[in-house]
Amino acid sequence: ASGKGGVGKSTFALNLALTFQYLKLNVGLLDADIYGPSLPKLLNTNEKPKIKNKNFLPIEVNGLKTMSIGYLIPDEQANIWRGPMVIKAVTQLLRDVAWGELDVLVIDTPPGTGDVQLTISQKIDVAGALIITTPQELSLLDVKRGISMFKKVNLPILGVVENMSYFICDECDKKHYIFGKQSSHKLANNLGIEVLGELPISQNLIKKYDIKHPIMTQKLSDVVFKSFFDISKKVLNKIKF
Repeated sequence: ASGKGGVGKSTFALNLALTFQYLKLNVGLLDADIYGPSLPKLLNTNEKPKIKNKNFLPIEVNGLKTMSIGYLIPDEQANIWRGPMVIKAVTQLLRDVAWGELDVLVIDTPPGTGDVQLTISQKIDVAGALIITTPQELSLLDVKRGISMFKKVNLPILGVVENMSYFICDECDKKHYIFGKQSSHKLANNLGIEVLGELPISQNLIKKYDIKHPIMTQKLSDVVFKSFFDISKKVLNKIKF
């Protein structure tokens, strides 16, 4: 989850799911953003889900089971839906997909604190919310709102991940904190929440997404791979998996 858009949440959700898969877990990934689904684009697929026994069959990509409203509507079509329609769509994606036996289902929620987050917290037993932010103050302000919402609906907060935290220069090999250093740590400490990791601005990550190959499928021995690996282990420990 995230308080605002543009923090790299969908990219993170996909790579987290792929990291769980790398750890030999059976994983599903649900894109719950009804107005702005991004998973079909990230996975470079326009396959349409088949239906069996009145349930959608998830789209499998490299063994990862996925579902998104984006699989069901044309790319250029806008979803001009009011709240009740959004709630109905999210409920259907949660209940009418034949996921099979999963170890973990990662749900990528839209930005903000609206109908989708409330529906998920009310319809299913969620292990916890993982908050994605960037170091800028505006992003951190929205994080406060998101954490406040999850606490009000008694949904556990697993922790915060700071994305685009720093940049590593090729020539100097040093970390450059472009947007401020450890901003999310200060916020998390004030709220009593753990920062599970920091992800750098990575040219490798950008290049891999340009060719629609998530970085975790490359098994690269770089700082991004290690960061995702460490974060995923912490998440699994927190949900007592």
